[in-house]
Amino acid sequence: MKTDIQIAQEAQMAHIKEVAASIGIQEEDLEFYGKYKAKLSDELWEKIKDKKDGKLVLVTAINPTPAGEGKTTTTVGLGQAMAKLGKKALIALREPSLGPCFGIKGGAAGGGYAQVVPMEDLNLHFTGDFHAITSANNLLAALLDNHIQQGNELGIDPRQVVWKRCLDMNDRSLRNIVVGLGKKTDGMVREDHFVITVASEIMAILCLADDIFDLKKRLGKIIVAYNFKGEPVTADDLHATGAMTALLKDAIKPNLIQTLEHTPALVHGGPFANIAHGCNSVRATKMALKLSDITITEAGFGADLGAEKFMDIKCRKAGLSPDAVVLVATVRALKYNGGVAKDKLSEENLEALAKGIVNLEKHIENIQKYDVPVIVTLNSFVTDTEAENEFIRHFCEERGCEFALSEVWEKGGDGGVQLAEKVLDTLEKKESHFHPLYKDELSLKEKIETIAKEIYGARGVIYEPTAEKQLAKIENMGFGELPVCMAKNQYSLSDDATKLGRPTDFDIHIREVYVSAGAGFVVALTGAIMTMPGLPKVPAANGIDVSDEGNITGLF
Repeated sequence: MKTDIQIAQEAQMAHIKEVAASIGIQEEDLEFYGKYKAKLSDELWEKIKDKKDGKLVLVTAINPTPAGEGKTTTTVGLGQAMAKLGKKALIALREPSLGPCFGIKGGAAGGGYAQVVPMEDLNLHFTGDFHAITSANNLLAALLDNHIQQGNELGIDPRQVVWKRCLDMNDRSLRNIVVGLGKKTDGMVREDHFVITVASEIMAILCLADDIFDLKKRLGKIIVAYNFKGEPVTADDLHATGAMTALLKDAIKPNLIQTLEHTPALVHGGPFANIAHGCNSVRATKMALKLSDITITEAGFGADLGAEKFMDIKCRKAGLSPDAVVLVATVRALKYNGGVAKDKLSEENLEALAKGIVNLEKHIENIQKYDVPVIVTLNSFVTDTEAENEFIRHFCEERGCEFALSEVWEKGGDGGVQLAEKVLDTLEKKESHFHPLYKDELSLKEKIETIAKEIYGARGVIYEPTAEKQLAKIENMGFGELPVCMAKNQYSLSDDATKLGRPTDFDIHIREVYVSAGAGFVVALTGAIMTMPGLPKVPAANGIDVSDEGNITGLF
């Protein structure tokens, strides 16, 4: 059996201008990065902004397991299948970050015959968007420390610096550091921290900004520290905004690539829904809606994280409204949730399936709370049995969901036709009455508790004393009406990664809360979630190599 990277390397890619032409984009509106990648120009938006929006379909999933779910694979395969059915479809994906590529996951381009290409470029440096975010983030950090060193005119309290440096790499040694050691001229000695680039507020700002003007305005609002009076100090106060915008002026432009079957895909921004916003950029999604009849996008991790943030943050802020949601599961993952060991997942086990399917059940219920139609799809494996598939089909149909098997990994677009037909049927016959889960005017605590109880199924919320103080301060500063971005582990509906299935009688523990004023949301850190992950004992990087001919192996 061929690996994902072998399939990708054997693909015959079309020139990106031909892919663009298939959705009516002219060469003059492309900024080329070689033959197979391009950014969409700012001028293109002016040409298309008055067109009618197409339909918006969100792809999400049950909680991730080691058994695999295949959210990106399904998204890509569904887009290819829509093209097979003669529909003008455009895929809107998140960019991968280097941390997972070299850590646990290994890559994020889909899999099998449902991939976006060039796969190696996408998983590595791509068009440099994340480098630009890293540079803008660290420029702000440098200007902040320089201001303190050069007389500290703003009266910044070094003990109350909240802006962290970042790196697009998992490195636990950088979580907590001391900077400024050495001579007096080497800076003020203080405690500092690193986050992974995709957890930076600038990533969220890039994803949520409408245009350069909006980007600049949001960057200026970033709170970097507090002064000795306890008042916020912003990027505007440090005169950092213009230079940061200059670093990001190209990064804000969406990237166009293609699938193995030459279906166009806009890949831009947004991974890591457990510690950030976790969706494709607003700019890319809005462009996709103008350029296509059907836009298929995805949100990170399970529906309790990515889908919730997509609907409660992205859609709320951008005025978007999903027309349908595709919920991805696998027989293997549901059996894993039912207590089956990883090496036993290939064996038929209806009893374990019945235990584990409660995870799927909760995600169905959650999406239905937003009044959006749901289509459940099973990403098919050869070890799945007819009895297992039928059990899940019956389960879904009993709960008012459409159901379809997906074989896109093995068969590409052809393997997604059944799913595509179900989606088209749903778009035609079932109306979406989308609304966010909670109203803006609720208090921050009420918003946190709504998500914890309604989406996670928690009994209640326990706040650390520090979090209590932070919440009070954020509301006093006038940020109480912002939506909440919950930072939670992705493996469980609870904040305890070991609790699989559908946990009950648990509390959500809030240990820290901070405001991302530029992004426009409040972040609540739960449990042991990390904004700078570490590498596993055997990182994926150990298996990556380059042949004498220059071909990359081991990236998946």
